[in-house]
Amino acid sequence: MKKTSKSQAASPAPKKAATGRPTASPRKSSERTSRTEAESRARAVPPAMAAEEQADAFERAMRLFHARDYAGARNIFETAAKGPVAAMAHTARVHARMCEMRLSQAQPQLETADDHYNYAVGLINMRRLADAEKHLTKALEIYPNADHLHYALALTRGLQGDFEGAHRHMKRAIDIQPRNRALARNDPDFAELIQRGSLRELLYP
Repeated sequence: MKKTSKSQAASPAPKKAATGRPTASPRKSSERTSRTEAESRARAVPPAMAAEEQADAFERAMRLFHARDYAGARNIFETAAKGPVAAMAHTARVHARMCEMRLSQAQPQLETADDHYNYAVGLINMRRLADAEKHLTKALEIYPNADHLHYALALTRGLQGDFEGAHRHMKRAIDIQPRNRALARNDPDFAELIQRGSLRELLYP
């Protein structure tokens, strides 16, 4: 049998790192790097809403709330509730629920065209124009040839910047009842609208 030499029998022991500490595995090192990068990205992303924007939204919602525009206030309170200031967000959520309750309690029972018309007039005075238009449209479905409904819709459309719609409904109101031309000329609500769009040509032929 052939003998094994000493140099072949004993293999050298593995050397330790110069520091005397075991080096980190590539997997753990990459995990730490990923966590660090994720934290850096999270700090770099700004909040969805700044505190100043939240405060501004809350103030606007409170003004609408005190003006009893609960539908408009509720929507803005819900926006403010998403802001970074926790106390303000909580108060905004509370007020949004209050708006919901008042809206459900204040919902009128509207059946006739006059019911919808009278309710719409109140909404126009509050400048809740989109809601007013819905009720006037419902009233027209019941009573399509009511000149006062077309007259009110002309005002509602005009105040929303729809001058073509305002012209169309005013023309229909005058066709049904010609005295609406003189009425609109002396109506303060139409004073500014007459200066814009084609209403002036219709009212002053």
